[in-house]
Amino acid sequence: MTLQAIHARCVALFNETRVGYQAWQHEPILDYETDARVGRALGWTAEPTKSLFLRCKDGSHALLLTHRDSRLDAKRVKALLGQRVSVCADEEMQAVTGCLPGALCPFALPAHIPLLVDPALVALRSLMFTPGLPEQTFAFAAPDLPALLAALPNPLYWLDEADATQG
Repeated sequence: MTLQAIHARCVALFNETRVGYQAWQHEPILDYETDARVGRALGWTAEPTKSLFLRCKDGSHALLLTHRDSRLDAKRVKALLGQRVSVCADEEMQAVTGCLPGALCPFALPAHIPLLVDPALVALRSLMFTPGLPEQTFAFAAPDLPALLAALPNPLYWLDEADATQG
């Protein structure tokens, strides 16, 4: 899928779910330093998300959507997926998703790729992410995240479900 198609898929998702969003056009963001500089210049107040593309032990993939400052909790992920995971190499992520490293879009993945979502995101005021094109950023109200996720065909897991399975 091209970056333009990924972007169009995001716009369609927001339109279909009637979730409002803001969009910014800027220089391409592919690393944290550029993200911070552009964010300061544009006065962003939304919380940054991080999409980690994971490779499962059996060769399948999953995406972890969390806050930019959060770390991968491999034990929780293993409890949900039933197998060990590691962060996928950039080349493999790009081949599977069509996204650029540093600009992985969480809302336009192939339907068979599970989404693992940090429930702490919903408690925030607003979230931002890259909608495929690294020169664009979208922000939306964090409480709308479940509605967006429910409209996707991907299997969905909330990280707090891992706590229930370990209990």
